[in-house]
Amino acid sequence: MNLASLLSKERIDLSLSPGKKEDVIRTLVYSIKKGEDAELIVSTLLKREELGSTGIGKGIAIPHCRSLAVNKLEISVGRTTKPIQFKAIDKKPVSLIFLIIAPPHDPGNQYLITLGKIVQIAKEITKKNLVNKPTTHEEFITMINDIEKQLGKRK
Repeated sequence: MNLASLLSKERIDLSLSPGKKEDVIRTLVYSIKKGEDAELIVSTLLKREELGSTGIGKGIAIPHCRSLAVNKLEISVGRTTKPIQFKAIDKKPVSLIFLIIAPPHDPGNQYLITLGKIVQIAKEITKKNLVNKPTTHEEFITMINDIEKQLGKRK
């Protein structure tokens, strides 16, 4: 499974307006779904955030949930123009958000595999100080693809 293949330019926003965590999550969800389905997903994600922040530290968050509103794994990515409060594990604000939504019945458990892969890629992005480097959708997807290839060579 290649993360870059799950990304599309329509679902990458590299200039999200800073605001509340809820607003950023809503914007990312609406790039995947609209209307009642989107609001159901937003509600599910916000309930998940109440259990514990998905801010993994070093400026990155990975809000995620399972929902009947989708029939396959869906990903959206946003980068805020200024870091926002996300109650991250390191208590630092977040600027890069990977949002994952998966159906309850997930063949091959792609949800957990994708979540794990994003964590690995996020570590590389922060280690190499690449959060703000890509300026276009294409550059972002290329960066993710390059990091995946480098990680694959290490195995």
